[in-house]
Amino acid sequence: MVDDRKLAVLRAIVEDYVSTNEPVGSKALTERHNLGVSPATVRNDMAALEELGYITQPHTSAGRVPTDKGYRLFVDRLSQVKPLSAAERRAIETFLAGAVDLDDVVTRTVRLLAQLTRQVAVVQYPALSHSTVRHIELVPLTERRVMMVLITNTGRVEQRVIELPDVIDDSRIAHMRAVLNACLDGCGLAQVPDTVADLPDRVPVEDRSSMVTILSVLLETLVERHDERLVIAGAANLAAADFTIGLREVLEALEEQVVLIRLLGETTDTSAITVRIGSENPYTGLRGTSIVAAGYGSGDKQLARLGVLGPTRMDYPVTIGAVRAVARYVSQILTAS
Repeated sequence: MVDDRKLAVLRAIVEDYVSTNEPVGSKALTERHNLGVSPATVRNDMAALEELGYITQPHTSAGRVPTDKGYRLFVDRLSQVKPLSAAERRAIETFLAGAVDLDDVVTRTVRLLAQLTRQVAVVQYPALSHSTVRHIELVPLTERRVMMVLITNTGRVEQRVIELPDVIDDSRIAHMRAVLNACLDGCGLAQVPDTVADLPDRVPVEDRSSMVTILSVLLETLVERHDERLVIAGAANLAAADFTIGLREVLEALEEQVVLIRLLGETTDTSAITVRIGSENPYTGLRGTSIVAAGYGSGDKQLARLGVLGPTRMDYPVTIGAVRAVARYVSQILTAS
């Protein structure tokens, strides 16, 4: 256990190292922070923290820097997360509220996170498997071609052009559209295959082959791997960062979307913040980074995750506050829509 005094020393070391990127000495700590103890006591506390593995001395004559274990204790014992200013909150709300559809929401969100945190931002699209059908539109294009538009409660819009086996007029298309929506409105996408099993029997005989074709395309749409779709922004921010491993390895890791999805974490609690620090990341190429992530969703249902990735020497209070605030605003937008 680390007592409050040593924790205050560790907190001061982390704050100074994050702001200066220079090893921190006991003299600097006593000058910059009101620790309420003598320099000798600070040196003793630093020696104890080093022995416990929370800080380390990179060079013999240098000060100390936090270890991954030290950052973890700092994050776990954060007394407060830095709140966004009123101006920042208004800017976020205005920027995100201007989105016209889900793609726009995701694009704006990832850009916003990168700008707020000066890190790499990652936003996962809501998984189709977590969504329900809001509406299915069938738009006649020619006598034997229609465009199917699937709209979900999460704002996802999937479009497919379908070649029908028979010539069919607009009134018959309208009837099939009505049958589809009567059957599937509010249906969870995972339940769609079972729900539509007898749907061809609900339309006239002459339209059954066309309905079977439409349902086949619909089911193909649902099984595609949309759950792994991510959007990334702010990779240029890595140029200013310092890494204990090479930048190339970090960039290569960012290309592995399956890895990023795993790192964003999985939790049903939309209010929970996940922080993975350095060696806690299972992927070797990201051992010099930290990831701060949160869930977002509609109401109390989590749909996907978003977060930022940067060097372990990041401003955790600011980053956690920004990720939490943006996730909350995105959830509000999806709930309202």
